[in-house]
Amino acid sequence: MSLSTTESRGQWGSRFGFIMSAAGSAIGLGNIWRFPYLTGEHGGGAFVFVYLIIVLLIGVPLLFTEIGLGRLTRKSTIGAFRDTGAGPVWLGLGAILALLVSFFVLSYYSVIAGWTIGYVFKSLSGSTSSFASFAANPFYTIPLLGVVIAITISIVLGGISGGIEKATKVLMPALLILILVVALRSVTLDGAWQGVVFYLTPDFSKITANTILAALGQAFFSLSIGWGIMITYGSYLSKQTNIVSSAVWVGLMDTSVALLSGLMIFPAVFAFGKSPEAGPTLVFQILPEVFRAMPGGAIVGAVFFLILMVAAITSTISMLEVPASYFIDEKKWKRKKASILIGILAFLVGIPAALSSGGSTYFSNMTLRGLDVNAVATRVEPVNGDYHVVITGAVKQENVKQWETELKDEANSEFIKLETDNDHLAFVFRSENFANAFADKIGNLNRGFLSILDYYFGTFFIIVVAFVTCIYAGWKLNVRQLVHELGEGSPAFRSSVWAQQAYVFFIRFVCPLLILAVLLNMMGVFSFG
Repeated sequence: MSLSTTESRGQWGSRFGFIMSAAGSAIGLGNIWRFPYLTGEHGGGAFVFVYLIIVLLIGVPLLFTEIGLGRLTRKSTIGAFRDTGAGPVWLGLGAILALLVSFFVLSYYSVIAGWTIGYVFKSLSGSTSSFASFAANPFYTIPLLGVVIAITISIVLGGISGGIEKATKVLMPALLILILVVALRSVTLDGAWQGVVFYLTPDFSKITANTILAALGQAFFSLSIGWGIMITYGSYLSKQTNIVSSAVWVGLMDTSVALLSGLMIFPAVFAFGKSPEAGPTLVFQILPEVFRAMPGGAIVGAVFFLILMVAAITSTISMLEVPASYFIDEKKWKRKKASILIGILAFLVGIPAALSSGGSTYFSNMTLRGLDVNAVATRVEPVNGDYHVVITGAVKQENVKQWETELKDEANSEFIKLETDNDHLAFVFRSENFANAFADKIGNLNRGFLSILDYYFGTFFIIVVAFVTCIYAGWKLNVRQLVHELGEGSPAFRSSVWAQQAYVFFIRFVCPLLILAVLLNMMGVFSFG
């Protein structure tokens, strides 16, 4: 096989720069709202414990594998697979699919990143307009999408050391400082302690196989595993860099930001009596209400959305670098040409995503076969002091049972009962906030162009790539090549037979089996209780 290097590709200027860049890629919007939400839903501190174990024992070995494969070949994703002997199937499901994941996620993720920029100014101006009206206005969403793409292109144009590394060395420390400031303000609010207890008090009775799967899935999404990003970033590493310790640092930083994000959100949410179960609605709909009611809330809110913006930008630059590096390596394009053309194409693909939150009826209501079972309409009706979430449309009975079970298991859901009468289907809540949160969650599930892209490219295909990469590295490729590569720059790993054997065991058996379980669960082959 050919493992020749391309000297003009660029290289990280320092180990610190690589860690900041890799951590910046991993730390994104999912850390700010998804991790705290899953933590609260799956037993608080008990979920954190499970997640930490998964990151260290599964997430980090996968980081070893992807970074090691990149440095071994000195090539971006497709070149790394091809130069190590991958055939068409491995190239298609492992490398090309990873490149497509990064590109398509960039297109719609930049829309959400644009929302965060808009909300910085909304917070400072004191605007009380709803998120629905904001997201549905193409005169806001499309220009903001363009701003995010332009910022991303400008950073990637600078190259590895002069662009990406230079930017993340500034953005990542700034992100951590801003998170600490908002978290400190949040935990000092009256009534905030209830949110801290909800977030961090262990409840091991809630730990089930489903909880482990949720933690495993979050680790994949959060650590940028299965995107081709870590292979690409690894290809710019020098042989003297310690991959093992660097990957551990990336995992620790990613998890630390996720934990701190929960301390920003939950204390403030509970202090003002809001629902913590609203997912993305929590960020763009519930939290602005909290900030408006908080002393100095306009500034706190602006800083919070600035945090989201920085987290988003550090991720979008890595998503653009993956396809750009392919054209630089394989087609010998100049970095300027690759970055600008791919950025423009991502902007064009992102326009339907920007219009899919109410800006266009067609793109907002778009469904795909296999997903339309969840494309239902919801409305909230007050009835005798309670609030009924009425559901209409095609919905499977097993989905209704799943939602009912989840609501019954969640002590803070304010759920009363499920009403079914002929064609009438309604979930009854005591609280309007909880009813609205549930209605938004169900009504927007897999509906619209953005949600379809997110389901396939932001969820399902990532797991496929992670599984294929595990099998390829552990069984198709001579795994000893990766072991040797990891030993370069890491004397402790190179001298420890036990550590090497443990890595091989995990990458050959533990990781692929658990990833396969996640895949089968997502495909509905079987489910876990």
